[in-house]
Amino acid sequence: MTVKELYHYLEERFPRSLSAEWDNDGLSCCPDPGREVRRVLVALDLTEAVAKRAADGGFDVVLTHHPLLFRGVKALVPEQAVPRKLLTLARAGVAAMAFHTRLDAAEGGVNDILAALLGLSHIEAFGPAEEVPCGRVGELPEAMAAEDLAAFVKNKLHAPGVLLSGRGLVRRVAVLGGEGGDYVAAAAAAGADLFLSGRIGYHRMLDGPEEGIALLEAGHHATEAPVCAHLADLVQAADSRIAVEVMPTDALCLI
Repeated sequence: MTVKELYHYLEERFPRSLSAEWDNDGLSCCPDPGREVRRVLVALDLTEAVAKRAADGGFDVVLTHHPLLFRGVKALVPEQAVPRKLLTLARAGVAAMAFHTRLDAAEGGVNDILAALLGLSHIEAFGPAEEVPCGRVGELPEAMAAEDLAAFVKNKLHAPGVLLSGRGLVRRVAVLGGEGGDYVAAAAAAGADLFLSGRIGYHRMLDGPEEGIALLEAGHHATEAPVCAHLADLVQAADSRIAVEVMPTDALCLI
């Protein structure tokens, strides 16, 4: 299987039609589309450590959730972080591909995995009007106190800490991995008692309970990292001969 064939295989499962208009995922670095893929490195983010591991470790592809190129690169110079990573990958002939908001929205993607980890049932997609619905909302097996759910989420996601705003019993839960501040109103409209996301924002967290919905922040990384194992499984399903490694990338420390 070549780099181009692997990309098309994944794009069939996560089509660009599901991506947000502002997103810039896809194939961001591809020195040789026809290169045979023998080794794939999977990570949530393409950090400098990931780029170095891919180049030094003889990988053919880096597959991430977050894209390397969000803003325009104006010069390929080693003094800047993103160009430096591009240079590292290109020199080693390593391709970089990412599936971002389309992986959030797709069936079996980031938010279906997050809902499954919480044991939700009767899961439905939700989101702001006129947008591809990335979020998921469903029912807990039984009602539980918001504080107990927060502790459960912290343990289940291996989060260094969680932030809860609101109290009371929770049965219907909405989830969105990553940045969820713009989804609070949609979660409330979907009938959720509590909305879990990676980051929601200080003022939005304060407003939530006053608008009838408890809010829970568990960290951008913690809410999205579980998808890496799924990406690794997809690569193996595409070609069982490909060696796949998942590399942790959380560079933020809660002190």
